[in-house]
Amino acid sequence: MYRAYWHMEFNPFSKEIDINKFFKTYDFNEAQTRLDFLCKTRGIGLFTGNPGSGKTYAIKYFLDNLNPSLYRIIYLPLTTVSVLDFYHALAISLGLDVYHSKTKMFFNIQNHIKQMVQEQKKHLIIAIDEAQLLKKDILTDLKILLNFEMDSKNMATLILIGLPVINHTLSKGIFEDLNQRIVMKYDFKGITENDITNYISDRLKLVGADSNIFNSNSIVALAGACDGSLRKLNLIIERALTIGALDKASEIDSNIIMKAVNDISLI
Repeated sequence: MYRAYWHMEFNPFSKEIDINKFFKTYDFNEAQTRLDFLCKTRGIGLFTGNPGSGKTYAIKYFLDNLNPSLYRIIYLPLTTVSVLDFYHALAISLGLDVYHSKTKMFFNIQNHIKQMVQEQKKHLIIAIDEAQLLKKDILTDLKILLNFEMDSKNMATLILIGLPVINHTLSKGIFEDLNQRIVMKYDFKGITENDITNYISDRLKLVGADSNIFNSNSIVALAGACDGSLRKLNLIIERALTIGALDKASEIDSNIIMKAVNDISLI
């Protein structure tokens, strides 16, 4: 309903939008630079951020654009599993047989990684999402699993993705060895006020709408209300556009943003 009122060809704030039209925030660009460095040096990287900050999307985007003839990508989103289940998932992702013995799978996975690097000349990247939920024994095993030739060589890249709380977990003495092996850390700050200004302008131009629909006060209100979350920002914007259309407003101001925020909080 609001699309017709604001003269939009489609909803530019939908999560279903074409990946080629995705807006690249400051966090997104910073993450790409760090991921590129991590892949060149190999080792372990830790990327953290609050829900909706865009960390998972940024990392998936990077991985999806790597050359499949040079890289083997394993993405594991299931982290609330037992140690044995984790090994099963990793073995299956690598195309290996699954055994009841963790030790047998451990050596099988290590040997496969060596073969992949030395014979197939492929770089293995393992990305684990929601890493803050990983059990202690899995975190401990990750350090051992990726040790090759007495720590003289990094044959794979491990990317841990999670909420900031994982930093506290890894600071504990039991994980000191793993923490020391993290060669790249980046914490997503979330979408900034400057990002929001550029994001809205970019999205509105994308659909042929007036780039001045949102006034400067509304941008400040949006920045304060979304808590750095792009996901939450889109929800507020869509609701504000609906309210503005119903009220026959000429622009979106801070009052409409506050109404939108209140409406969302009641859902």
